[in-house]
Amino acid sequence: MLLRLPTSLTEAQECMAQGAVPIGGATLVWAAWQRDGFPELAMSLRDLPEATAVGPESLGAAVVLHRMDDRVPEVLRRAAGSVGTGAVRRTATVGGNLVGSSLRCLLPAALVLDARATVLGPDRAYETDLAEVVAKRHLLLGLRWRTPLASGYRKQPAEAGGPPPLVVATAVHTDGEGGHRLRVAVRDGYEVLSETTACDAGADEALGTLERTDIGALPPGARDVVREQVADILGPLAGR
Repeated sequence: MLLRLPTSLTEAQECMAQGAVPIGGATLVWAAWQRDGFPELAMSLRDLPEATAVGPESLGAAVVLHRMDDRVPEVLRRAAGSVGTGAVRRTATVGGNLVGSSLRCLLPAALVLDARATVLGPDRAYETDLAEVVAKRHLLLGLRWRTPLASGYRKQPAEAGGPPPLVVATAVHTDGEGGHRLRVAVRDGYEVLSETTACDAGADEALGTLERTDIGALPPGARDVVREQVADILGPLAGR
């Protein structure tokens, strides 16, 4: 297998045109390659500046999970810290988790940040939403978002080899008109739900609105976790 390390978007597009398979840490594909055979050409974005940024409102797709520190919002930092073992987090990348994984532990966090994705197409880089990235498995370059007032992340304990653990992510944003909005995303099994509601009237009203959405149709245990997380994030913001 030949591994290419493009240093510019033009070089990355040339690799795509040649059929290069995008890889990050290869944590999700190495075993399959050993079983089924390695591709002739692969491509890593780890030397591409657009894919390696870490900041308060941006994150590159080639960033490995253990590099996500207090430069990024709490919800993303905690989501990354919940993935696998320390050895996995030192190798696995943001893009691999969001696009290559069926679990996508970072997706609820990115959704509550209202993140937009920059992807690389055959002729240009462009911005799109996360739903398109996940559905079409685009070559992800990075994420951008607005800094939230507060955010949180909870991943329930789970047995190894069992069903995916419940994940609840939350974030509070200003709405541009002097108010605040709460975004909640839940991973229940392999499905991820995301909803937004006004939250200036407090947790009870916000939860009442969420109960009338798909989140209200979650199993009772999952709804209990959502209620706890919403109360936790809105409590300190009361009166602001």
